[in-house]
Amino acid sequence: MISVAFFNNKGGVGKTTLAYHLAWMLRTLGLKVLAADLDPQANLSTMCLDEERVLELTPEAGIPRTILGCVQPILDGTGDVAPAYIEAVSEGFGLIVGDLGLTAFEDKLSDAWPRCHDGDESAFRTTTAFARILREAGEREGAQVSLIDVGPNLGAINRAALVAADFVLIPLVPDLFSLRALTNLGPALRRWREDWRRRLDSDRAPRQKLALPTGAMEPVGYVVSQHAVRQDRATRAFDVWMARIPRHYQKTIMMSDVAAETTLDQDHACLASLRHYRSLMAMAMEARKPIFDLKPADGAIGAHVEAVRRARGEFRALAEELARRVGLRP
Repeated sequence: MISVAFFNNKGGVGKTTLAYHLAWMLRTLGLKVLAADLDPQANLSTMCLDEERVLELTPEAGIPRTILGCVQPILDGTGDVAPAYIEAVSEGFGLIVGDLGLTAFEDKLSDAWPRCHDGDESAFRTTTAFARILREAGEREGAQVSLIDVGPNLGAINRAALVAADFVLIPLVPDLFSLRALTNLGPALRRWREDWRRRLDSDRAPRQKLALPTGAMEPVGYVVSQHAVRQDRATRAFDVWMARIPRHYQKTIMMSDVAAETTLDQDHACLASLRHYRSLMAMAMEARKPIFDLKPADGAIGAHVEAVRRARGEFRALAEELARRVGLRP
């Protein structure tokens, strides 16, 4: 199973929306998909499920059937990770449900990270909890790809989530703060990758007892979304920032450079530039389906019909390109 994390330490860049729609489209292409909501805000879960179902999975008493329930034995000091409950969003599309209570795991992860240097097996078990939960769930479900949604920060939960990731997809919007976030994101990714590699390569790492993840965290590229368009061109308010994205991404994430005049269309690192679908997104949330599956019965009539068709084409092309880059064959 190939794992792809959706990560940017700036909020509001369409990260969860992108993960949700790509999960559906990859399933449409014939792949078995496992989505993991590792953001304590659980936005991906609330996009996939109605509130009543979320409440059923997160009872006030007992062990929740969420990611929190998986790590509860570590939190309680009673054992290792528990197998994940997988909610069937659709045939071939399963979800490990998120939980606000996951924030309680942050301190455990922060404490475990430095102790891995000493070969502490319990520290390795804690640090690799998400990776091992996903691996077991993926094998059980026969999933070919897992999509990992994380919160917009550089904390210990996200570090552990990225240890579980083979690839990292970075959603962006064309504005100052989205680009500034890359300045933080690039060094953090490199530091986490290098720090984990040192722990993994240590003679003290419990490789015989645990199937430790490689923590590759390879940047697979970026997706620019939520820009306004007029006659198929980004509006002038965003032109300046869109022009800066290719060079800034290469400099901060890849530690390389491209020509100053390189555009998004010319930048290999850009998987797609998606328009803002505005009212379609509200319809999709109400219907609990991706925007490219909206029907007239959902309110997609008139001009919306063409917008739905265009969205289907854009997301299909993006899903096919992502699959190609990570070595999947739909």
